[in-house]
Amino acid sequence: MTGTLAGPVVACSTGHPAYSQTLPREARSAALARRLVRTALTVWGLEPLAGNATLVVSELVANAIDHGRHTSFRVIVSRPTVSGVRLGVVDRSRALPVLGTGADDRGRGLILVDALADEWGTEQYRWGKQVWAELRQGAPA
Repeated sequence: MTGTLAGPVVACSTGHPAYSQTLPREARSAALARRLVRTALTVWGLEPLAGNATLVVSELVANAIDHGRHTSFRVIVSRPTVSGVRLGVVDRSRALPVLGTGADDRGRGLILVDALADEWGTEQYRWGKQVWAELRQGAPA
């Protein structure tokens, strides 16, 4: 995918398979992130994960759109195991996500991520962070 809306999709040439794409910090980028996830899962034969994975990446993208400090963010889809996928969204905000209680309007997306992912967390960088989630076939959600 190229054009003014998004940068090219990049495939990892070594190590674990991975795809990544830089997207503009706009609501319509969630659809592009979902397409990237579905494409990777299809290539890897992990289609049964597509429903939950696209929901999870949508929530991670929504957080980057709401809290990012740059005009773009990066979506990374990798395959750390034969039966699993790791979804990551990298933005330039150092503010860590907070798992809400559901009692207010904030943090509800992470409740969904927590329920659907086998694991999730953050990696902090000097200039920002990556929020990631892992899903595995055959694992209870």
